[in-house]
Amino acid sequence: MANGLEITRDSLNDFMKIQRYMLLAKEENATKTYEELKEEYLFLKALLMTAGVNLTDIDKIKE
Repeated sequence: MANGLEITRDSLNDFMKIQRYMLLAKEENATKTYEELKEEYLFLKALLMTAGVNLTDIDKIKE
């Protein structure tokens, strides 16, 4: 069973991946894709903030 640190690490990895995809979607003007990714991004951001992770330096989207 995963402990809190492993869950946080996995969530951070997912957060970074979603941000990369969002930036690509924005660059390609893929609005529907961007909006879908944004939902996942907001969920992960809320989860990580609740876990006490400081996202200031790693949040490239800032939404």
